Amino acid sequence: MVVFALFVAALALLPVGFVIGVGIDTGWATVQALIFRPRVGELLVNTFWLIALAVPASVALGTSLAWLTERTSLPGRRIWAVLAVAPLAIPAFVQSYAWVSVLPAFHGLPAAVFIAVLAYFPFIYMPVAAVLRRLDPSLEDVAASLGTPPWRIFFRVILPQLRLALCGGALLVALHLLAEYGLFVMIRFDTFTTAIYDQFQSTFSGPAANMLAGVLALCCLALLLLETAARGKARYARVGSGSARKQQRRTLGRWGSGLGLLLAVCTVALSFGTPIAVLGRWLWLGGFDNWHSADLWLSLRQTLFLAVCGALITTAFAIPTAWLSVRHPRRVFRLLEGCNYITSALPGIVVALALVTVTIHYARPIYQTEVTLFLAWLLMFMPRALINLRAGIAQAPVELEQVAQSLGTSPGRALVSVTLRLAAPGASTAAALVFLGVSTELTATLLLSPLGTRTLATGFWALTSEIDYVAAAPYALLMILISLPLTGLLYKQSQKLSGL
Repeated sequence: MVVFALFVAALALLPVGFVIGVGIDTGWATVQALIFRPRVGELLVNTFWLIALAVPASVALGTSLAWLTERTSLPGRRIWAVLAVAPLAIPAFVQSYAWVSVLPAFHGLPAAVFIAVLAYFPFIYMPVAAVLRRLDPSLEDVAASLGTPPWRIFFRVILPQLRLALCGGALLVALHLLAEYGLFVMIRFDTFTTAIYDQFQSTFSGPAANMLAGVLALCCLALLLLETAARGKARYARVGSGSARKQQRRTLGRWGSGLGLLLAVCTVALSFGTPIAVLGRWLWLGGFDNWHSADLWLSLRQTLFLAVCGALITTAFAIPTAWLSVRHPRRVFRLLEGCNYITSALPGIVVALALVTVTIHYARPIYQTEVTLFLAWLLMFMPRALINLRAGIAQAPVELEQVAQSLGTSPGRALVSVTLRLAAPGASTAAALVFLGVSTELTATLLLSPLGTRTLATGFWALTSEIDYVAAAPYALLMILISLPLTGLLYKQSQKLSGL
C-alpha cells in the first residue's frame, strides 16, 4: 500500500515539478518581478472572496438538501436526491453561458459566487448524504431521552459525525474554484486560472503563466493545511450494526414541508432547470436535423467508453492512499494524500503541458495516446475519488479487518471483502463523480486527445467557439442525459449497501 501510494503521489507531483523547473530556468530576479506585483495581489483578493463566500454557501445548501432527502419526510425525496446530483453533469462553462444568456449584465463576484454554488454544491451533498444514511440513530435517541431539543441534537450529535464528509466536500469545492476557467471567463471575473490562460495564449507556457500557477499551488497548499486541521483525528466508525432498526424520518409538518420543497424546487430550478431551458431553446431552433450529425454519436460512444475507464482507473488508484490516510493517520501518509490535491488545483492546461513535456522527453511511446489522457484525468480527478473513499473507509471498523485476518484471511483479501464492501457507497460515489468529471472535462482533453478522439465536451466547445450554439445544443444535452440514469442507479445501490 505504501509503495503504491508513493507511486501515485510521485505522479501527482509531475505538474508541480514542471512549474518549479520553469521557475528555476527563469531565474530568481524574474520570478520575483512576476510574483510581487499588483496584479497578483488583485487575483489573491478575488480568490479569497470567492472561496470565503462560495464554499460556506455550498456547505449550507448541500447539507440542508442532504438532511431533507435522507432524514425527513420531504415529499418526493428520492426524486430530489437524484436531481440534487444532476448539476454535476452540466459543465461549468455551460452553466455560466446559460445564465449569461438569461442575464447578459450578470458578471463579477456576485455572479461568480452564485453560479459556483449552483455548479458545485453536489460535492457537499453526495458525501454528506452517504454518511447520513449510515449514522447510528441510537445516539440521537440517547440525546433526545436526556431532553435535548432536535435542533441541538443536530449540532451536537449529528454535525460532528459529518465533519469528515464536510471537510472533504468543502476542499473539493475550493479546489474546483481555484482551477475553473470557463465559468469565470464568461462572466468576466478574473481569477488565477483565467490570468494563466491569458498568459498562455499570448506567450505559450511563458514564465509569467507558470509563476501564477506556482502561486495557485501555494493557495492549494494553504487549503490543504486548513482542511487537515479541521478534519482532526476523531473516530467515525462503530463496531456492530448499531441499533437494530431503520433511522426514523422526521415529520416536517405543513410549514416544514413547504419550506423544504421550496428549497429543493428553487435549487433544482436554478442549477438544472435554467441550463435545460436555454438548451431547449437551442434545440427548438435546430430541429431534428441537428441530431443527424455522425460526429455527435461518435462523440457519445467515445465519451462513455473513456469516462467508464477513467472512473474505474482513478477509483482503483485512490484506494491505497485513502486506506492509509484513515487506518494510519500519520503525517507522512497525510502528506502523500495532500500531494494528490495540489495538482487538482492547477488548470487543466498546466497539467496537460507538463505531461506533454514529460512524455516527449522520457516516455515517447505513450505520447498522444489514451495512456497520457487517462494519466491527466487521474491527476485531475483523484481528489474526487479520495475524499469519498476516505469517508466510506472511515465508517468501516478496523476491528472487522483484524477479525478477518485472525481467521486466516490475507490482508489484501480482508481489505477487499470487508473494508471495501462496507465502503461501497463511498466507492460508488467516487466512481460516479470521476465519471461525471471525465465526461465533461475540456482543456486537458483538447490538448492530449489522440487523433480522432472527440468527446461531447470537446465537440460542444468547438461548435460554441464558432458561435454555432444551435449545433452545439445536442452535445450539451447528451452530457446531461448520460448522468441522470447513472446517478439514479448509484443512489439506489448506495441505499441497498447502507442497509436501507
